[in-house]
Amino acid sequence: MADINLMVEQVVQYFGNRYVAGAMIFAAFFVISRLSVWITEKIVLALASRTKTKLDELIIAKINRPISFILLFLGIRLGLIACKLSQGWVNISDKILVSLIFVLVAYIVVGVINILLEQWGKRWAQNTMSKVDDHVISLLQRSVNLLFFVVAFLLVLDAWGIEIGPLLASLGIAGVAVAFALQTTLGNIFGGISLIVDRSIKVGDTIQTEDGTFGSVIDVGLRSTRIRTWDNEVVIVPNGKLANATIQNYVLPEPSARVVVPFGVAYGSDVEKVKK
Repeated sequence: MADINLMVEQVVQYFGNRYVAGAMIFAAFFVISRLSVWITEKIVLALASRTKTKLDELIIAKINRPISFILLFLGIRLGLIACKLSQGWVNISDKILVSLIFVLVAYIVVGVINILLEQWGKRWAQNTMSKVDDHVISLLQRSVNLLFFVVAFLLVLDAWGIEIGPLLASLGIAGVAVAFALQTTLGNIFGGISLIVDRSIKVGDTIQTEDGTFGSVIDVGLRSTRIRTWDNEVVIVPNGKLANATIQNYVLPEPSARVVVPFGVAYGSDVEKVKK
C-alpha cells in the first residue's frame, strides 16, 4: 500500500494539483478498462474462436466486462487517494468500492463455475437416460450461486464493520434445523445420486426389489424411482429406500437371461414332438 501511495504522490507532483492528478488517474484507468474490453472482444476472443472448444470463449466473454469494472473501481480509488479527501469520505468510498469488488469477484467465480458445469456436467448428463443427473447439475449450479453470493454478502458486511460472527452462528443453527427437517428429502436426493454414480439401475432395466416389486424402470428422478410392473401399474419407490435395499437387476451383467416357461401337453402326445 505504501508503494501505491508513493506512486500516486509522484503523479500529484507531476501535475502540481491533487484534483487534476486524481482526475487524470481516473481517466487513465477508464481508458485502460475500455481498452481491455476492446482487446478482449476483437483479439482474444478471435484467437479463442480458433480452438476446438467453446469453453474458453464462454469464460473470456463472461469475465471480460466485470474485470473492466474492477479496473475502473481501482482507478476511482487511486484518484481519491490523490485528492486526499477527508478521512470520513475516504472510509465511505473504500467500503463502497470494496463491496462492489467483492460482488464482482463473486459474479466472476460463479459465472466460470456455471459455464464449467454446463459444458462438462450437462454433456455427461445428456449421455444418460435418467433425469436425476440433469436435476443434480441444476441443483449444483444453484448451490454454487447461493454459496458464493452469501460469502460475498458476509465479506461486504465485514467491510462495513458489521460483526459477522453472530450471523455465522445463526446461519449454522438454522442450517442444522433445516437439514433435520429435510433429512428424508435429502436422503432421497443423495440416494438418487448414489444410484446414478454406482450405476445400480438405469431406465429400461428389469429389477426386483426386496418387497417383491418386479418390473421395468421407467424413470429415475431426483427423489424417487418409478417402476412399471407387468400389470401395467407404476410403483413409486423413494430413492433413499432403494439405495439401501437389495435389488435384483435382471439385465446385469448382460441383458440376456434364461426364462423357465412351464406348459402342459395332452396325455398320449408324441414325446419326440414335445421335445422338439
